[in-house]
Amino acid sequence: FSPCAPSLELLKAVSFSVLFSGHCFLSSALHQLYYDPNIENKNLAQKWLMQAQISPQAWQFCWILLSPDKVPEIQYFGASALHTKISRYWSDIPTDQYESLKSQLFSQIACFSSGSKMVLTRLCVALASLALNTMPEAWPGAVAEMVRVFQEEAGGVDGRARCLALLELLTVLPEEFQTSRLPQYRKGQVRGALAREWGSVCPLLQQLLRRTDSPGAVKARVLRCLSSWVQLDVPLSESEGLVHDCFGALPDPELFDTAVEAIVNAISQPDSQRYVNTLLKLVPRVLALQDQLRAAVQNGDMETCHGICRIAVTLGENHSRTLLEQVDHWQSFLALVNMIMFCTGIPGHYPVNETTSSLTLIFWYTLQDEIMSFESEKQAVYLQVYRPVYFQLVDVLLHKAQFPSDQEYASWSSDEKEQFRIYRVDISDTLMYVYEMLGAELLSNLYDKLGRLLTNTEQPTSWQHTEALLYGFQSIAETIDVNYSDVIPGLIGLIPRISINNVQLADTVMFTIGALAEWLADHPVMLSSVLPLVLQALGNPDLSVSSVSTLKKICRECKYDLPPYATNIVAVSQVCSLLHITTSQCMWLMQALGFLLSALPVEDILRNLHSLITPYIQQLEKLADETPNPANKLAIIHILGLLSNLFTTLDISKQDDESADGTAPPAEKPPPSPGPNPVIVVLQQVFALIQKVLSKWLNDSQVVEAVCAIFEKSVKTLLHEFGPMVSQLSEMLGQMYSTIPQASALDLTRQMVHIFASEVDHFPPIKALFELVTSVTLSIFQQGPRDHPDIVDSFMQLQAQALKRKPDLFLSESLDVKAVFHCGILSLKFPEAPTVKSTCLFFTELLPHCSDVPPVARVMQEDGKLLIQAVLEGIGGGASRSLMDQFAEVLFSLNKHCFSLLAVWLKEVLQPPGFPSSRITTEQKVNFSQQILRERVNKRRVKDIVKEFTLLCRGLHGTEYAADY
Repeated sequence: FSPCAPSLELLKAVSFSVLFSGHCFLSSALHQLYYDPNIENKNLAQKWLMQAQISPQAWQFCWILLSPDKVPEIQYFGASALHTKISRYWSDIPTDQYESLKSQLFSQIACFSSGSKMVLTRLCVALASLALNTMPEAWPGAVAEMVRVFQEEAGGVDGRARCLALLELLTVLPEEFQTSRLPQYRKGQVRGALAREWGSVCPLLQQLLRRTDSPGAVKARVLRCLSSWVQLDVPLSESEGLVHDCFGALPDPELFDTAVEAIVNAISQPDSQRYVNTLLKLVPRVLALQDQLRAAVQNGDMETCHGICRIAVTLGENHSRTLLEQVDHWQSFLALVNMIMFCTGIPGHYPVNETTSSLTLIFWYTLQDEIMSFESEKQAVYLQVYRPVYFQLVDVLLHKAQFPSDQEYASWSSDEKEQFRIYRVDISDTLMYVYEMLGAELLSNLYDKLGRLLTNTEQPTSWQHTEALLYGFQSIAETIDVNYSDVIPGLIGLIPRISINNVQLADTVMFTIGALAEWLADHPVMLSSVLPLVLQALGNPDLSVSSVSTLKKICRECKYDLPPYATNIVAVSQVCSLLHITTSQCMWLMQALGFLLSALPVEDILRNLHSLITPYIQQLEKLADETPNPANKLAIIHILGLLSNLFTTLDISKQDDESADGTAPPAEKPPPSPGPNPVIVVLQQVFALIQKVLSKWLNDSQVVEAVCAIFEKSVKTLLHEFGPMVSQLSEMLGQMYSTIPQASALDLTRQMVHIFASEVDHFPPIKALFELVTSVTLSIFQQGPRDHPDIVDSFMQLQAQALKRKPDLFLSESLDVKAVFHCGILSLKFPEAPTVKSTCLFFTELLPHCSDVPPVARVMQEDGKLLIQAVLEGIGGGASRSLMDQFAEVLFSLNKHCFSLLAVWLKEVLQPPGFPSSRITTEQKVNFSQQILRERVNKRRVKDIVKEFTLLCRGLHGTEYAADY
């Protein structure tokens, strides 16, 4: 390297033409990239070198940089530049220079066959790219020629090096094909040409692999080469001999990993299932590996266990159906299944002592799917053979799911514990799936084992064994309807007998009870057996996640059977929430209490609410008087969050089928509840306090969001019963938004409009609020809305909701419909996709009202052309392609509701040359207009037309990139 690196200014100033008065700049820039400690210098050097690589002069300097007197880093850059030029700028090379370039590359590869490995590989990749660009027309028989050229020159002392160079070239050729940027039609041609070349590659690989005097390095390269070629869908029948040779290489530790990779790649190709006879010959070869597998297990050789398991699982997973159907060979396939079972139950704890068992889990899904997909007669035969196997699998999985001893588990790292947790989740999913095959008998089997374990007084019971069996129950009960199982009452009876002296066991007991919450709702008499356990666990900080989660499930499913326990539950929950549980668990606990209180008489709800939230209200009053600071803020948000979560589930209406998110139109107004709704009572009591908090924290978006969340969740839960507070809340929202506009206030306004705009009694305050927030937002647009994409997004959603629920709002003289329309035009040009989507929704809701809302009709008549112009700008390339369906919706709506105007606008807007894209011809514009105007019914067709037109506008039509999008 040049010892003197160029300055930043010099690098910025030097032009590539200078390179040929002396290429020291490249050497210096490379020195700077690799060795300069200054990151800015490194980045600049890298940018400059990348530009150099793609410059026209790269064709000349790359050969200079490959000179033998250069250091490998410089040679590597030269080889990379060659590859870049060939792979990305192939069209620059004149046809008459193909042969010259090919000869030079052959010569350089020969020179570097004994040189730097990294440079050799890049040169091989460059020649591979050249071959892909010229075969089959300009270079037919490319691979055969490569083999011939290197074999002819392979004599003498360099013979081994040239052989390795040839193998490297043959290895990178299919890899380069997989990552090449060839057009789709060329990919098909080249794939076919490469497939025909296998006949030149296969004999060479067989010869080298079978020769006893072949060095280990050569054999390893042969195996890599085979791995690379089989991924081109080489027929398994044509690589069969080589695959068998790979099995012969497995005893050699140096070749083991590459041989495994080659075998796995060969038998996992999608096409390989067609070659049944070849697959049947491979089964005995896999079974023959069992001695090597057992020896590896005995010696603690995890790598060998892993490799052999991969081979067995790949064969079983990819070809279960094919091998199942060979009824004359059912015993050999059963032997393969048992070999995989051995891998599943491999001794040791995952992931500390073994990492193999997890590879097998998908196989058990696959095999079960295949068995269950046969017609009933065949299925019965297979079930007779494989049901016992799956019962054995359950025992193996539950054994693998067992925790190690407390001492050993304490020595594991946090990463190992997390991997073990995920592994147990995978086991849980597998058990749930296995239940579909084994049914109720599986639960009976687990129950019998648990019963024997808990009633056996002669031998001490390990908590790990008990926990694993419970974990099996929990896995199934979480997702399968176990309400009709006759063993669940027995299980509920056994749970109190479990000696819980361990956190992991206690957690699983909790989660198992939670998984049975629906069953408990149908059998409330059993609640007294398990609820005390849950309440006791709430007092243990280590069990807070599982106990709170379980209590929430019980309160949700069994709330109408919990009134006798309510006082106790509220008291215990209060203590726990004030002592040790985290913020998120506090929120779950409040949701649980909301479910619980919903089932009580109103006076009991109010009494419990008073005792429950009074401490928080007192704390909030204190915080409201203090000077704002970060600690105060977190405490305020926490308390507001608790109230939000409580009101989310506290619903005395018993209308479980109401929309939870408030997006569907509310049902008919239900009859009023007897007496005031408890949520309304509480909200009215704390309303002044919330206003006081807001007065100090109005500038803080998180506090404002927390306040809005209380009312938004209350509105969603109570729906029409929120009516008594509509006027108060509307006034507060208006004041909030007028002072400091925030998106959360707009979202809450949208909920209010959705539910109350159609109610005569509540229309005046809703109308006043809607007009006020619209007016304030219009002033934001006048000042420049780009800094507030969230407000613009929420504003457009609000306008769309108003048009959908109460278009009369747009009849008001106080509402500037024209200004709102122009805000929509601006919003269509925002770079944020959610904002554009919301704006398109606004226009699709606005356009149908051209006929019944005069202000909308007027603005469309006067300024509708601006809308079509903005839509076409987006389609022409101004917006993301992912938004084209939304733009198509607007066009479709325009065509449906403003047809005559649209015909005129399209003609006028598309008239200027270069609009909406310089890539579009006048004929293509006319064709697009005609297609759009013809489609007034088929929205799907309009979307297709828009997608095709946007590709033309972006210069992507017919490209592979467009097809893959």
